[in-house]
Amino acid sequence: MKVLTCKELVELVTDYLEGKLPPDDNSCFEKHIAGCRNCTAYLEQMRTTIQLTGMLSEDAIAPPARDELLNIFRDWNKGQDEK
Repeated sequence: MKVLTCKELVELVTDYLEGKLPPDDNSCFEKHIAGCRNCTAYLEQMRTTIQLTGMLSEDAIAPPARDELLNIFRDWNKGQDEK
């Protein structure tokens, strides 16, 4: 069975939460979080974030904050192609 690094787990967390990991990868993921306190905390943070952001509507965000978030997300990977 493959052993996941913390970095690999972070890359798979969305697929794990959506139930999209193949069975072998899912087993490796669960084995890792069973023994890694930091990744377990990260997974719980992601679950909480998803739960809380799912409760937000566009109207619940003040226009200045919404505009700032849109600008940040629009430019989040700017310069990544240069690396």
